[in-house]
Amino acid sequence: MKALLGLCSVFLLVLLALTGGCSAQMPHRCRTPPLLSGSMSVSARDGEDWAVVKYRYDAFGQRIRLWEFGQVQSKSFHVNMLFLFRESVVYTISYRNRTCQKNPLQASFHPSHIPHNASLLSQVVLGGSSAPGEGLLVNTWTGDVPQTGGKYLATVTEFGCIPVSTLYYTEKTGWIVTTYFNAVKGIEDPEQFIPPSFCSDADTEDEELDFFSAFL
Repeated sequence: MKALLGLCSVFLLVLLALTGGCSAQMPHRCRTPPLLSGSMSVSARDGEDWAVVKYRYDAFGQRIRLWEFGQVQSKSFHVNMLFLFRESVVYTISYRNRTCQKNPLQASFHPSHIPHNASLLSQVVLGGSSAPGEGLLVNTWTGDVPQTGGKYLATVTEFGCIPVSTLYYTEKTGWIVTTYFNAVKGIEDPEQFIPPSFCSDADTEDEELDFFSAFL
């Protein structure tokens, strides 16, 4: 298992947080900004498995870059992955060894958004609401993921549709909790989506991966 984030096709789309209530105008389903940089933490199996991830998300070019470290089944890991959906390929990159594994990517790119069939659970303020700047207004949505038989709680900011966190469940994975932080609109260095030169000689592996199996 290369990492825990196997949910990333739901990657920036399914999110969680729960606390006391507040209401402004009626919340609406939204799309995450098409260019986004940030980090997230993921835990599963009651915290026994965990990962911390830096990500770059490009909906225009249909590309995702991930730098991850963590622990799975009591073993530590560090992995660097580049998903190029238009080219239908995923690279697993090791700069230390200057090696590159290249696998066919069978998944289609799905821009991060609150799905049309999601149901609003609540609109709340994270933090305080007694003065400006003390809290963050967020919307929590719930729904099912037919492709995996899973279900989720997803929270995004009311203004900007920035991912906050997710609670995702399937019988196979149990509960997986993802928390997003330090999000910034835009991509500082687009070259992060270009495979390093030593990947040009990499042979394509036989095993096809989707966004889930790349991590599991």
